[in-house]
Formats: sequence, structure tokens, C-alpha cells
Amino acid sequence: MFGQLEHLPADPILGLIEAYKKDTNPNKIDLGVGVYRDAAGHTPIMHAVKEAEALLLTRETTKSYIGSHGDPDYARAILPLVFGAASPLLNSQRISLTQAPGGTGALRLAADFIKRCAPEKTVWISDPTWPNHFSIMQAAGVQYAKYRYVDSQANQLDFAAMLEDLRAIPEGDIVLLHACCHNPTGFDLNAEQWQQIADLLQERQLLPLIDFAYQGFGDGLEEDAFAVRLLAEQLPEVMITASCSKNFGLYRERIGSFIATAPTASAQAALASQLALVARANYSNPPAHGSAIVSTILHSSELSHLWHEEVNAMRLRINGLRQALVEGLAPHGLSERFACIAEQKGMFSYSGLKPEQVAQLQKEFGIYMVSTGRMNIAGYHEHNLPYLCKAIAAVCQ
Repeated sequence: MFGQLEHLPADPILGLIEAYKKDTNPNKIDLGVGVYRDAAGHTPIMHAVKEAEALLLTRETTKSYIGSHGDPDYARAILPLVFGAASPLLNSQRISLTQAPGGTGALRLAADFIKRCAPEKTVWISDPTWPNHFSIMQAAGVQYAKYRYVDSQANQLDFAAMLEDLRAIPEGDIVLLHACCHNPTGFDLNAEQWQQIADLLQERQLLPLIDFAYQGFGDGLEEDAFAVRLLAEQLPEVMITASCSKNFGLYRERIGSFIATAPTASAQAALASQLALVARANYSNPPAHGSAIVSTILHSSELSHLWHEEVNAMRLRINGLRQALVEGLAPHGLSERFACIAEQKGMFSYSGLKPEQVAQLQKEFGIYMVSTGRMNIAGYHEHNLPYLCKAIAAVCQ
């Protein structure tokens, strides 16, 4: 059997990691993989995380299973972060949370749930989006289609086209939305636009599936939850996939959540029963270490305060790097062309670079990014910024 297998190309992003590792250019820069890096180019462990782990070493008493829905303490910690501590939803018995192996695992839970309970529905995904959205839906056997999001010629959000496409979606279908820090573009909707989306979803009876992977990396932990809270307050049913990879720096611990709000408590109970079976057939029980770290931090006022400070510092540093790149390109006459980078939010930027320019950056300068021109803003730092600016200027001539 194995001798007949076709050799498939590497994942576009994971393939970049391998190519970058093999590159001998001493000035090489990895702008592809979506991890936060500090000024030294490292992905550090947050101080709040290290302190929480130290506490866990003395508190943990068992390594037993935590159940298909995960640790209840984790759910009690995450739900106020997502919906707000004062949200009436928290006491409504309308919310179901199933702990998952990362945000990706939560998306797979959502896809398997849709396939099981609404196989005739189509999931509509922004164009462009994180490529794995398509892979996950395809692997689960879920039908999917695209709606427009960005004007590729002008390299800007095309909200009018987005609305036009959403209005044409059949009633009852599912719309995948990025809550904040749109991946890969960095172009986010404002409050007025989100209200228009909420009204349209309600009018068309469309079910939102909100990818909430970057809370805290756009405008702040509370501000970035605006869309999630708006839709959850105004719509009877909402699905949310949340991740702790970025804002807790727990990339390898794989901790995320599939959250759903149902119209009634009885509907929520039925929903939870379905999700338990979906999780059981997928990975049975989620890993416990990451959720225990998150719970320990969020249930401690001291560690929670420290964590808030660290998330704020990461966000401010990313915003500073955005501005610095635009200013660094100014002497090359490119500040206006790349001004959108300073306006975008989150870790990623749709730079506007063409595939041939991206290929040239990789070949001649050892600078790696996705062929679409998406770059990880946290991938460069103050020391190699001049080299990056000169390289971009060279390929734009």
C-alpha cells in the first residue's frame, strides 16, 4: 500500500518553515509562520505562564481524563473573557463550551458538528482567508464556498462586495467570520460594519461561525471581543472557535474552545450532547496541561493582571513594528504604497506584494513569506528591519 502513495506538496506555510531552516543566508528572515517573536527573534514563554506552571507542579493531583467537554474550570475562566464578565449570557444556560486541541481543533469540531447535524448546509468563507479553513471543511466533508472580502487591486477591504455576496447566500447557511485581526489580511470591520453584518445575518437567518484566534492582538482584549459579543447578544444561535495559542503563547500546548450559544437551555443541552459525541469520535478527551495553565492565570487576580500587561505589550510592539516598516520604506519612496500596513491589525499583513516579488525576496534575500504577500509582522525585529526594507525596495523597482 505505502509504495503506491502519491507524494504530496508541503503545506504552504509549513513548507516555508523547512525551506527557511535549510537556507544558509545569515540575514534570512521568516515572515511566514504565525508565531509571535520578541526583539531577539525568539518566541518567549510568558511570565504569567511560567508562574502558573510552577503553581501547577505543586497543585496537580491526577493525570486522569478530563472528559470530552474538557475541564469545567477552564470553561468558567474562558467564557467571561469571550463574552464579558457582566454578560447575561453567562447565567442563561444557553452556552455550550467544548475544550479542543487548539483553535484548529475547535474548527474541526465545528466542521464535524456541521457535517453530523446539518450536512446539507454550505459554509461560506472569506476570500482570502487562512488556507486551513478550506482544508478542515474538506477533510470533514462539509460543503464550502467563498464570499469576497478584499479588493486585490487596491489592496483594501471591499465591504460592499462582502455585503453583496452575503445577501445572496441561501437562508440557513453558515458564514465563517474573523472576529478580529483578519488572517491573512489584517483588514478588520468597524463597529458600524459589524452591526450591518448582524442585521444581515438575522434577516437572512444565516448562522455565524466566528474564528476568534487573536483576542488581544488588535485593539485590546475587551475591544477585540466586540463582534463576538454583538452577534451573541443579537442572534439566537452563534458558533465561536477560540484559541489560546497567541494571547497566552501556548502554541504547542494546543488549547482552544468550541463555543455555541443556543436559543434555549433545552436546546443547549441537546447541543452539548451532540458535541460530546463529536469530540469522542475525534480525539476522545482534550489535553489538560494547557487548559490548566489558562485556568490558573485567569482565576488569579495577580497572574491575570500580569497576563493582561504582557498581552498589551505584545500588541503595542506589533503596532510599533507596523509603523516602523512604513517609515523604513519612506526613504525608498514606498511609504504611500505600503501605508495600509500601519492601518491593519493583528500579527498579519496583506502587504500587496505579488507572487513573483515574494519569490524574488526568498531567492535573492532569504526573506520568506506566503506567496500571497501575507507577512507575519512579528517575524522581523528592529535589528533586521533596514535589511527587510532594502529588499522590499529592490523587488519593487
